[in-house]
Amino acid sequence: MQTQKMTSTAALEILQTIYGFDEFRGQQQAIVDTVIAGGDALVLMPTGGGKSLCYQIPALARPGTGIIISPLIALMQDQVDALKALDLNAAFINSSMDAQSVAQTENALLAGEIDMLYVAPERLLMPQMLSLIDRCQIALFAIDEAHCVSQWGHDFRREYLGLSILSERYPDVPRIALTATADERSRQEIAGNLQLTEAASFVSSFDRPNIRYAIGEPDNAREAMLQFLDTHHEGDAGIVYCLSRKKVEQTAEWLNKQGRTALAYHAGLSAEERQHNQTRFLREDGLIVVATIAFGMGIDKPDVRFVVHLNLPKSVEAYYQETGRAGRDGLPSNAWMAYGLQDVINLRSMMAQSDADEQHKRLENHKLETMLGLAELTTCRRQALLSYFGDTLEEPCGNCDNCLHPPHTWDATESARKALSCVYRTGQRFGVSYVVDVLLGKDSERIQRFGHERLSTYGIGKEHSALEWRNLFRQLIARGLLAVDVDGHGSVMLTEAARPVLKGIETLHLRELTVATGKRQGSAGRRKRAMAEIAEHDQPLWNALRGLRKQLSDVAGVPAYIVFNDSTLADMIAIKPRDRTEMASVSGVGQHKLEQYGDEFLEVIREHA
Repeated sequence: MQTQKMTSTAALEILQTIYGFDEFRGQQQAIVDTVIAGGDALVLMPTGGGKSLCYQIPALARPGTGIIISPLIALMQDQVDALKALDLNAAFINSSMDAQSVAQTENALLAGEIDMLYVAPERLLMPQMLSLIDRCQIALFAIDEAHCVSQWGHDFRREYLGLSILSERYPDVPRIALTATADERSRQEIAGNLQLTEAASFVSSFDRPNIRYAIGEPDNAREAMLQFLDTHHEGDAGIVYCLSRKKVEQTAEWLNKQGRTALAYHAGLSAEERQHNQTRFLREDGLIVVATIAFGMGIDKPDVRFVVHLNLPKSVEAYYQETGRAGRDGLPSNAWMAYGLQDVINLRSMMAQSDADEQHKRLENHKLETMLGLAELTTCRRQALLSYFGDTLEEPCGNCDNCLHPPHTWDATESARKALSCVYRTGQRFGVSYVVDVLLGKDSERIQRFGHERLSTYGIGKEHSALEWRNLFRQLIARGLLAVDVDGHGSVMLTEAARPVLKGIETLHLRELTVATGKRQGSAGRRKRAMAEIAEHDQPLWNALRGLRKQLSDVAGVPAYIVFNDSTLADMIAIKPRDRTEMASVSGVGQHKLEQYGDEFLEVIREHA
């Protein structure tokens, strides 16, 4: 492609002939035009919104090589493979390469033979790398996952701060910074730290309408997750997030015992094992990765059909970015979360004991409070989620759990007064489990040791089960009527906000507890997978196309989606092209892929006509 550099007027032609898309989406055209013309851009666009095209097309249209700064070297290979599948000259330089390979890539860069080069920020900032770039013609710098530069964000990477050197050292080279998640404060810091305060700003809608959000508090989160997977995602690929490494290991092992293929991923594993598991996830169908938040940034796998959280995330930004790894291809996907009282206690305790300064602790607590608010919400979750990022949705979405199954609320004032009073009378130095035992009138040695069987609140809560009381306490903590002590023992204490409820001045309405049965549905009761929009009579063709794709990707040694993603196969089924001309109209079939794969897929389609 290097010998065929084009002007900005050819951007649409690049989109159509190389990438196989008829037209730009949303703000893509304006972003591409800005960068091709030499302007800087700050781009906020949801995962799956087409961010990569915003720098790849200008890199092809402008003279020189596009330098893409990516935070994870583990993903560069797949990003480069995807570009090579389009017959583009892409490469990376990172620490996984031997000296000879690095030298060959550097020589190709100096010769102007590379369209796009991927580097990590640490590598880019090395003096020898900057010296190499000084001797090259550079089309642009693209700073991916730009929220990493913000200390107010959720994935801060200190090395990103050094990228401000680009504006000083290469003032005539356009820069484009891209991220899927950043609130207003983080956006300002990104612009400031990268010296992009004068850059054109493009903020797309944060809405991902293909993702269905659901948040609950089941009694047995694992069993509820398995029921969810059996019902909606038999054989689908997905990600399960857990807060601790231990829980990651245990959950992966448990899923494997249930007949699922699950791989663990966390920072405690060796680099080789993490790389192996990530590669399997990207290249095999139907795998589940159970991970801490160390997994996922920059994951390009488009057919992740579900993201599960078995613990409460620390912030709305983290939740949005992690759930956004589902359904990048635009097809129906699920974001399902189970959380409980212990999550709230653990996260608050971790924040209180961190080494951060008080300003950061206040910020982190505010972010957690907002995440709790989203979890306990009784109205449309999507409206609240978008509102957090300054986006609006006029009507309820109709595609979240609260819209589909509006939660019931109840007047919890009297029960809350009992709970708060019991916390007060036991001295505000015990955890929730102990207070619940007092409310239920348990005959335990510990209660007798403290003499709490003589309290007026002893046994006054027998109208609720222990599970219902824990649900009530969780909501009282979420609403700020109770605080969790920072001593690490999880004792609960009254806050000033509890006073009006205790004194009967305010009433309190909370969402009812819905207890999952924990029973798994048999095969006959399972819903079809997320590809239910493929008609029943087209299922054999769908399976045949996926089978061919798997064969071709295995031969090429690349993930299946690099051949064609699910949405392209679905478009083939909708159009059922009869020849190359009609195949060229399928979304995602560019000129090179048409020549490389078109005839084989046409043959399969004809066989099922």
